[in-house]
Amino acid sequence: MVREPAPVGRMRADAEYEEAPMVLERLRLDGKTAIVTGGSRGLGREMALALAAAGADVCIAARGAEALENTAAFIRERTGRRVLVVPTNVQHREECDALIARTVAEFGRLDIMVNNAGIGDRRGAGARIWDLDDADWHDAIEVNLYSTFYCSRAAIRQFRAQGGGGVIVNVASGTALRAAPDSLGYAAAKAGVISLTKSVAAQVVGEGIRVNCIIPGFVAQAPAESDQAREFLAQRGRFIPVGRLGEAWELGPLCVFLCSDASSYITAETFVIDGGGLAGGIAPTGYSPLAAQEA
Repeated sequence: MVREPAPVGRMRADAEYEEAPMVLERLRLDGKTAIVTGGSRGLGREMALALAAAGADVCIAARGAEALENTAAFIRERTGRRVLVVPTNVQHREECDALIARTVAEFGRLDIMVNNAGIGDRRGAGARIWDLDDADWHDAIEVNLYSTFYCSRAAIRQFRAQGGGGVIVNVASGTALRAAPDSLGYAAAKAGVISLTKSVAAQVVGEGIRVNCIIPGFVAQAPAESDQAREFLAQRGRFIPVGRLGEAWELGPLCVFLCSDASSYITAETFVIDGGGLAGGIAPTGYSPLAAQEA
């Protein structure tokens, strides 16, 4: 089937720019409803907080109910917005479908889907391909990639049922853009998220739905709680061009931008937020240069 081209909008006349919303108004999300998976801690928690601070009502999903409730209480206190908690295992399609349905039942609609849930590089960490266990491979792919597919599919079905429009923000990883011999499944899954983002965005052209991807670099998930932990984070950030690791809250403003009308001309794109790490930092490939020791 040949898709008809979307109507081409006219350029705004100079006089009309005086009536255009101010920049900060375009970043507001008042009246919007957002879902953030992996929303109980780390990057997901901070993105959910930022979306609520911008005016959205938010549903946060993760497997741990207690952590979700604690985060929900924190967001409500800080922003005054409505926050729904839906414990969800995003490995399972039926739970992803139920997450979207529960959110719509509570808030009446869905406008933003943030696919952040992931399991990091713990599954099969360090295993060579010839030793990698099937279960570890499947877990890494299912949690990091399948979940993005399941939630995106359910969200787009809802967007279309509402008459079109909506935003999806996927979260990948800098690991997807470099060799990652110690986290094979995680790297492959996150690379899949990047490709899925572009392909889904192309499928929904003309329906007012935008799909983009955030690619974090090294980001501290939470503040260090000991001198030893602070030293570890400081050492890890030495070779990043900005001289430090990222902080979880720094993903919040980028997420708000991509979910708002301020980014209305952006889709199918990837946004790296890594302090310049990919451009000039040292990646954790497991190899370090050798240097001769002076006598």
